[in-house]
Amino acid sequence: MNRLQTPEYRFELLPEYPFKPHFCEVGGLRMHYVDEGDSAALPVIMLHGEPTWSYLYRKMIPPITSAGFRALVPDFIGFGKSDKPVDQYEYTYQRIVNWTQNWLEQLNLHRIALVCQDWGSFIGLRLVAQNSEIFSGVVIANGFLPDGITPFPPAFYLWRMLAKFSPVLKASWIVQMGTTSWIPIDVRAGYDAPFPNPKYQAGLRALPFLVPTTEDNPGSILNRELWRVLASLKVPILTVFGDHDPIFRGMDSTILKRMSGAKIQQHLVLAGAGHFIQEDRGNELAEIIINFVHESIS
Repeated sequence: MNRLQTPEYRFELLPEYPFKPHFCEVGGLRMHYVDEGDSAALPVIMLHGEPTWSYLYRKMIPPITSAGFRALVPDFIGFGKSDKPVDQYEYTYQRIVNWTQNWLEQLNLHRIALVCQDWGSFIGLRLVAQNSEIFSGVVIANGFLPDGITPFPPAFYLWRMLAKFSPVLKASWIVQMGTTSWIPIDVRAGYDAPFPNPKYQAGLRALPFLVPTTEDNPGSILNRELWRVLASLKVPILTVFGDHDPIFRGMDSTILKRMSGAKIQQHLVLAGAGHFIQEDRGNELAEIIINFVHESIS
């Protein structure tokens, strides 16, 4: 498989990102992840969406480790410091799940508190359904598991067209459009750092078209089977959604209806927060996660 590695100098001096890099091999590819805090502490895994990487959680990692937890944040293959296959056809929904499952198995973790957003939820909720014994709680922050029945809004299909046809595609533009707060120039550079030129963007352009949106899509069929597993799990589920999220706004109600583990929580909608809650309200989201883990899991 032909792949690229983003030069390390692209990640030098990024604001609020002092974390030591860690790498493992998954399917012959190098996958990067952040691993901060006491290795014996309860693990909090945070999964990013598109077009971001572990940099999305930079505000949240320090308070989570300060609260006594271990913070783990992988970069999906094609993003961040992880390897980037250059052919868009190398990316499939199942393959991305498999790569992440491989990473998870190598770490040999238990009692995991999962935080997932956007594509992080497409992957993370599959992992929970298929490995429920190692998860102790889930925070879904603007996310869902697509089933081919629940419709996506027009903003999602606009993103698809942008990914396919725009000759220039900058991750920072997408993040800025998905937030309600102004992102400083140096932070925007952090979101663009993984992609020195268009050759590195195959994953960024491929993923919007891997989201299963029709009932007969194989991904939708599998996800509907996994929804039945998720519906019966007693794992505590917390939803935290932004009221200005153009993609997932309102899908939290479906999660609450379907997942028994969600029925005992006080679910939150953050006023003024967009698609990337971690950018708009990262410190507040970290406190919500810390309280949830302390009260429901620890």
